[in-house]
Amino acid sequence: MSQSNRSSNNLVVPQATGALEQMKFEIAQELGIAIPQDGYYGNMATRDTGSIGGYITKRLVQIAEQQLAGQYK
Repeated sequence: MSQSNRSSNNLVVPQATGALEQMKFEIAQELGIAIPQDGYYGNMATRDTGSIGGYITKRLVQIAEQQLAGQYK
C-alpha cells in the first residue's frame, strides 16, 4: 500500500464528499471538539477523532433506517 493513499475508504457516491465534510464539522461542534483549520489531525487526541467518526456512523445509520422505513425527508 502506498504512503500517499493509505485510506481504503472509497465513497460509493463521490458527490457525498461535501455532505460528509459538513456532517463532520456539525458533529465536532456538537461534541465541543475543535477541527484544525489546516486539516492536520496529528495533534488531535485519538479519542476525539474516534468520537467524531463514531457519531458520523451513528447518524448515517439513523438516516438509512429512516429511509428504509419511508420516514426520511
